[in-house]
Amino acid sequence: MENKRTCLYDKHVALGALISPFGGFDMPIQYSSIIDEHNAVRQHCGVFDVSHMGEVSVKGRDAERYVNHIFTNDITDAPTGQIYYGMMCYPDGGTVDDLLVYKMGHDDFFLVINAANIDKDWEWMQSHAQGFDIDLRNLSDHYGQLAIQGPESESVMAEVLGIDGSDLTFYHAKTIEHEGENIIVSRTGYTGEDGFEIYASHDYIRRQWDRLIDTGRCKPCGLGCRDTLRFEVGLPLYGDELSADISPVMAGLSMFCKLDKPEFIGKEALVEQKTNGVARRIVGIELADRAIPRHGYDVLADGKKVGEVTTGYNSISTGKSVCMALVDTEYARLGTALEIQIRKKTFKGVVVKKRFYEKHYKK
Repeated sequence: MENKRTCLYDKHVALGALISPFGGFDMPIQYSSIIDEHNAVRQHCGVFDVSHMGEVSVKGRDAERYVNHIFTNDITDAPTGQIYYGMMCYPDGGTVDDLLVYKMGHDDFFLVINAANIDKDWEWMQSHAQGFDIDLRNLSDHYGQLAIQGPESESVMAEVLGIDGSDLTFYHAKTIEHEGENIIVSRTGYTGEDGFEIYASHDYIRRQWDRLIDTGRCKPCGLGCRDTLRFEVGLPLYGDELSADISPVMAGLSMFCKLDKPEFIGKEALVEQKTNGVARRIVGIELADRAIPRHGYDVLADGKKVGEVTTGYNSISTGKSVCMALVDTEYARLGTALEIQIRKKTFKGVVVKKRFYEKHYKK
């Protein structure tokens, strides 16, 4: 089956981007270099095409009750404009997906899901909608999405696009009319820096992309640095740090699972895991040498395999060789000495916090 293409695909080709499959889409991995694009976001401003992400609308009398049923976080009486991060879980506690829930209005929610999981998530949502008075719609093909990220993002939004984001704090959104179209603007992102995301029609997204690139105020950025940026601040990627086999508790994301909620799918399993512990956990590991631990590499303790790397890089912002790994819980304590098997050599490491670089959000 052919990969899908976003509304900006031809723009990426014209800019000479390296294109590669991701989540069922042909996506730009890099334009100039991952390092240049990473540093642009950390220091100035970068723009990402994230139109591959999925969007689902939930409206109706039972919208809040339904979302609370499938979502680990608690959106009860959420204020309009608030955004919540959390997971959808299987009954055994495994992760269906991690997602954002936007409260757009009374009985009106907007869910943002991962590109690779759109079909699976949509089927899951539909299969659990019985008995709820809701209008459930998959709008993934309707929306394009831009992520404008970095310390200069607020001024770039205002001066280049004419959009005032100064009234938004982190994890808040608003709907505005701009250039004759209703668009959603949120102060969110996946980089650890201040930033915004815009959801709108494909034509609108193409126009704004051109403006951002043509002014030179915003560097085009690919999924390569999106991964290095999110990794440095300990943000998970579905398929690496979360999966059907990796629960939110195992991933260290229990804070986004409100176990005091009356009910949600997977609650009983997560309560059991939180109470009795889990066999494996996601940890951070810092290596003593400048070797690069890759996904799937073995983690060892005294020569015995105790886990595997989920994501690893030579951190661009810190210069350290670091990784996240799923390891047996007895080896998950901070300061524990471990080794990473990289090809035929082993490299010493130590368990550290998963946040290798401090986040910079507007509170």
